[in-house]
Amino acid sequence: MSLLNKLIPIVFVLFTLNGCQEEVPKKEMVRSVRAMQVTDASEFAKRWFPGQAKATQEVDLSFRVAGPLVKLPVNVGDTVRKGHELARIDPRDFQVELRNVQGQLEKTEAELKRAESDYERVIRIQKQDAGAVSQAMIDRKRQLVESNRAEIRSLQAAMDSARDKLDYTYLKAPFDGIVTATYVENYEDVKRKQPIIRLIDNSQIEMIVNIPESLISHADYLKTAGKVLRVRFDSFPGREVEARIKEIGKEASKTTRTYPVTLIMDQPEDIKILPGMAGNAASTVPPAGMQGQSQVVIPETAVFSPDKNNTYVWVIDDQVKKVSKREVKTGKLLDSGIEVLEGIQPGEWIATAGVHYLKEGQQVRILSSSAAEVAE
Repeated sequence: MSLLNKLIPIVFVLFTLNGCQEEVPKKEMVRSVRAMQVTDASEFAKRWFPGQAKATQEVDLSFRVAGPLVKLPVNVGDTVRKGHELARIDPRDFQVELRNVQGQLEKTEAELKRAESDYERVIRIQKQDAGAVSQAMIDRKRQLVESNRAEIRSLQAAMDSARDKLDYTYLKAPFDGIVTATYVENYEDVKRKQPIIRLIDNSQIEMIVNIPESLISHADYLKTAGKVLRVRFDSFPGREVEARIKEIGKEASKTTRTYPVTLIMDQPEDIKILPGMAGNAASTVPPAGMQGQSQVVIPETAVFSPDKNNTYVWVIDDQVKKVSKREVKTGKLLDSGIEVLEGIQPGEWIATAGVHYLKEGQQVRILSSSAAEVAE
């Protein structure tokens, strides 16, 4: 039997065995997605958010020149008014510098007058007798005038600088406030930009609280409507202070997925709130006075429009962890997201990023600071 005849049965058997093997099913890829649980305004009103008080203005003051300190009339705890003198550097060296520049300026101004007089004289002579003076002499006289004028401009700038340096020997309060720290002793040699005194303005108090991304849109409503929040400080448990939202951070923390919200409040008359005091803040009413109404706002990145006529979101089944596309009706576009009028309800989970890479029924894994609330 030839070699070819021997190989044909073997090849036939191999093909037969290969065809009998069952096809191995492909394992479905589980995609990790950023997600959030939808909330409404009433949920925001039920929550208390911790924060810490800080002064509206706080600054470490320093001199813009160096020298020996000769005056430090304030102590920690002193209340000062704007423009109040807080410290003084020995001004004598700067006074001498200013007088020197003034003397040089006066001398150059006198030289300019003589140069201008000489130039005018040779011009008159030339008009009377064109050959009496050379053009070269006229040019030298004119150049001397221009040189003196340039020197005067330079000395005037030098005098302004010397006068500024003398003014910088005074350290004055830039606003009404309280001295909270002094970093040097009187008669000490201080350097330029060395911290001398710390001053804070506590006529108003700020407080930074962190709002979860699922609730941050409701803070937008409160800020726009000018609604009042209530703040309780741990040091004064029985006292509530009214506050308003000053600003809302536009970038969430990558670890906690919360947004910083700055509150501002007037200093109460009956208590003294100091920077660093801990407390909690809450809304007095649901945002924008929307009691009894569902108010859903989601990130703009959660919606997509594949056919340009309808808008959808991916809703995540928190039991099987699969996504399904659902049409929604959207409303106003806000700084923190887009309003949803119909289609999703508070309590449901939606994908908030990578929505264009998902498909119907796809298995997902939730990436969120609140993901622990949905059991794996």
